[in-house]
Amino acid sequence: MNTRDRKDIHRIFVLDTNVLMHDPAAIFRFEEHDIYLPMVVLEELDAGKKGLTESARNVRQVSRFLDELMHGATKNEIDRGLDLPSGRQDNHGKKPASGRLFFQTRRLDSGLPASLPGQGPDNAILGYTVALAREHEDARITLVSKDINVRIKAAIIGVHAEDYYSDKTIEDADLLFTGTQALPADFWETQGPKLASWQEHARTFYRIHGALVRDWHPNQFVYQPTDRGIEAIVRRVDSDAAVLELTQDFGNERRGVWGITARNREQNFALNLLMDPEIEFVTVLGPAGTGKTLLALAAGLAQTLEGHRFSEIIMTRVTIPLGEDIGFLPGTEEEKMEPWMGALMDNLEVLTQSEEGGNWGRAATNDLLRNRIKIRSLNFMRGRTFLNRFIIVDEAQNLTPKQMKAIVTRSGPGTKMVCLGNIAQIDTPYLTETTSGLTYVVNRFKGWPHSGHVTLMRGERSRLADYASDIL
Repeated sequence: MNTRDRKDIHRIFVLDTNVLMHDPAAIFRFEEHDIYLPMVVLEELDAGKKGLTESARNVRQVSRFLDELMHGATKNEIDRGLDLPSGRQDNHGKKPASGRLFFQTRRLDSGLPASLPGQGPDNAILGYTVALAREHEDARITLVSKDINVRIKAAIIGVHAEDYYSDKTIEDADLLFTGTQALPADFWETQGPKLASWQEHARTFYRIHGALVRDWHPNQFVYQPTDRGIEAIVRRVDSDAAVLELTQDFGNERRGVWGITARNREQNFALNLLMDPEIEFVTVLGPAGTGKTLLALAAGLAQTLEGHRFSEIIMTRVTIPLGEDIGFLPGTEEEKMEPWMGALMDNLEVLTQSEEGGNWGRAATNDLLRNRIKIRSLNFMRGRTFLNRFIIVDEAQNLTPKQMKAIVTRSGPGTKMVCLGNIAQIDTPYLTETTSGLTYVVNRFKGWPHSGHVTLMRGERSRLADYASDIL
């Protein structure tokens, strides 16, 4: 659905199966426009309803929505179209009728060109769209599909096709909130006359006034690009005033976290969020090699084993292979997840490489850490509640917004959740940088005083990895 189009044109949207499998509430997101569902879409939904996958659950939800809409409807009412409630509510709290939902109730001659032979589902949907365009010459017919190839074929035969836009959190991934903002060079000169500063518990605070603070959010970082410039976190925003707190310097060896020190400004910002007891939800984005997993794991170990703030660390991630699937994995839930947790093992090696105690000391440390770090599968998260846990969700860019909601709502009292990922490396079909669950939570949690976000910029893995990231 493209909101840029004129509202006075009668529009009819033909939905592809993959749109409903991706978002079961899609039929309610087209405002006052009409929706058509070809019979082949219902057939494909019926074929995809079995199983425990996310798409199968979505299909079953679509079927429930359709059943509610058709409840008590006669054949004549179905032919005329079923009223669809809009997403908006009127003054009485009710959702007024908006567009109509039509089903394919009779055979239509598609008139597809000879270049599209066969009776495949995609071609049947294209043919149905062509037939509708001939019958409704005064309306604009649009095929909505998440399948790029279907949209390409539609363009070739002259059918207007669009991607599904309603699931996009932002228009452009480059506009995603980074969690940081550079201060202007004359910041101190303009703030000097009305600047207030004080100290509480050895922490330094400033109260800033002016138009600059209107675009700031709680727990956003502000800094001056110079080497000795201020680095602070926004603690509170009130109209044209904001309270800043100077960040802790985790780049100093004496302030290291489980032996790890920040190597750049963004890593220091990330550690400030990860170690802050008032922040319960943290998102860290960044390319490969920027230290996302290492920083999160170090902060979790420090607060679990040294600070005793959490009872254990839980690590999980989506089990989507980069190449061909290696097949059935024997063993318990934790043993099945171990092949997916190479990042955990690699980072544990870095965190336990101390020479103190020799091989026996390192082995004892590894056993201790393994007892406090649990590996869990996302498949069994539904219905659980985690108390006093430090949860790390790795590769979170492969989660849908619905999956992300299901995971974040598992948090109980005393739990801190950290979501890590790189939206440039999405392996889930039909997910993009703008529709990823990670993008979704970054945008939705922006402004909540108990959450924080930072995007890591600089790789710290090796010269080879940095060079490869730049040129490949």
